[in-house]
Amino acid sequence: MKLIEENITQTINEIYLVETLNLNDKTILELGCGIAEMTREIAQNGFNRKIIACDIDDVQHVENLKLNIENVEFRLCSAQNIDAEDNSIDFIFMFKSFHHIPKEFMKHAISEIKRVLKPNSLAYICEPLFYGEQNDLTSIFHDEEQVRIDAFETIKKAVEDEELKLFREIFFQTEVTYENFEDFQKKQMNHSYNENNYTLETIEKVREKFNSYGGAKTTLMKPFRVDILQKS
Repeated sequence: MKLIEENITQTINEIYLVETLNLNDKTILELGCGIAEMTREIAQNGFNRKIIACDIDDVQHVENLKLNIENVEFRLCSAQNIDAEDNSIDFIFMFKSFHHIPKEFMKHAISEIKRVLKPNSLAYICEPLFYGEQNDLTSIFHDEEQVRIDAFETIKKAVEDEELKLFREIFFQTEVTYENFEDFQKKQMNHSYNENNYTLETIEKVREKFNSYGGAKTTLMKPFRVDILQKS
């Protein structure tokens, strides 16, 4: 297993990777669903998919309930305390959310994932890499290097301890385009999980870095690692 891959050649929209899996006629659990963007994509593709989408943000949970998607059930719970029965889930998805689990709960989250998965079923955990131009920008105001290392080491140890098997490890990148710095600021600096009270000095430092990439309309690559784990 590798923390970082610098020579990524596969550039795709992640939903295409997700849809290479056989998700039809399955019970799917998404942990850390956020605004349910991927939840909706998965729910609207294929057929006969039952999706349980979980998040710990009670405000966002209320908003998600308003979506009223027929084959999606939203639940308010964390990855370290999953609201699901033992051996009840065919697929688990975590999209860029495992590193948001507090370090002291990461190992227990792995145990919970194993508990709710059916035998031989898969958990798909996608994590952003601390690498590349996009990361160089965001790390100025939101440095996630250590939590991403913690997440990787927890997953790696679970595999080494044979708690879960490594079915496949995939590296890919996606394109993201910003019309200008203000567009970047709106999309990346105003998230609820960021502090949002940046000093003018920090904003100007990010602006200077952004302008070094061209200044106007700019396309950057966001690299990711996917670890697909299997329960024995």
